[in-house]
Amino acid sequence: MTERSWDRDTLPEGDEKVQAVRQMFDAIAPRYDMVNRIMTFRLDARWRRKAVRLLALPAGSTVIDLAAGTGDLCLDLRRAGARPIAFDLSFGMLVADRSASPRVQADILRLPLADHSVDGATCGFALRNLLDLPTFFAELARVVRPGGRIALLDVGVPHNPIIRWGNNIYFGKVVPKIGALLSDGAAYRYLPKSVAYLPPRERLVEMLREAGFSDAEHHQLSGGLTQLMVGTRN
Repeated sequence: MTERSWDRDTLPEGDEKVQAVRQMFDAIAPRYDMVNRIMTFRLDARWRRKAVRLLALPAGSTVIDLAAGTGDLCLDLRRAGARPIAFDLSFGMLVADRSASPRVQADILRLPLADHSVDGATCGFALRNLLDLPTFFAELARVVRPGGRIALLDVGVPHNPIIRWGNNIYFGKVVPKIGALLSDGAAYRYLPKSVAYLPPRERLVEMLREAGFSDAEHHQLSGGLTQLMVGTRN
């Protein structure tokens, strides 16, 4: 059996990372929602609602949800009165989408959208899976209209040493066992390790401001288990 890129101890880089991420999410799509609910104790729903609330766009706004997965954020966006459009590299995830939103398979570093054509953008727990964050942030700045808003969620590294210690054990040891029992063990061993792809929060905010979101700010959620970046396009 050929070893998959996310089976190895080392994290994939470059084009290999892009291929690995697409194939991995295709593989775990059928049970992705169930595993998420179990491993986050349903806190993921609270985090998404917070992101939509801080997006703070009026009803009727067109919002692109990037790396949309099975459509959880699209559902929350629609409940808030927005008009979501889902984009994802993984065809398997788009097939599993249950939001009934328009869906597009695309590399979100090269969106098939005109400049300044949407009112806002969201992205849930995918920043660490992208090949190049500055390119992604520049692409957000290109497609979001001036005055439009973004809200980006991802896992975090808690600053409290006790919370960080507990999270390292849970995310590094328990989550892979849950994934192995219910889905793909290798994928859920890769996902905790993929936090290493993320730069520090100060750098994330700096990159967003450099890209054109000058008021970008960072929020720690649930003691830093998750981080949320929001900003307005200049």
